[in-house]
Amino acid sequence: MWFFIVKSIVGSILGSATAKWFETTAVGIWFYAKMSQLYNWAAKRYDLKILEVEEQWKKKYPNIARRIDELEKQISDLQPKNRLFEVKKGEKDV
Repeated sequence: MWFFIVKSIVGSILGSATAKWFETTAVGIWFYAKMSQLYNWAAKRYDLKILEVEEQWKKKYPNIARRIDELEKQISDLQPKNRLFEVKKGEKDV
């Protein structure tokens, strides 16, 4: 019983670490961009109202929405830019 619990925890940690690493590679960036295109296509084709629901939620809870926006801005300011796009000519990417 314990084996399966430990196995699932270790598997989820390894999977999360692999996904974080993968999203910074060139193939990962391409893959996530394609997935985003697919999600947007499906939302338009099947008339999904996800963004409208979010806007309604923001109107209903403006203080929480403002705080979330502030936190997201702080996170984006703290995160370094993706090194893939900062490589200069003649410089090797690590």
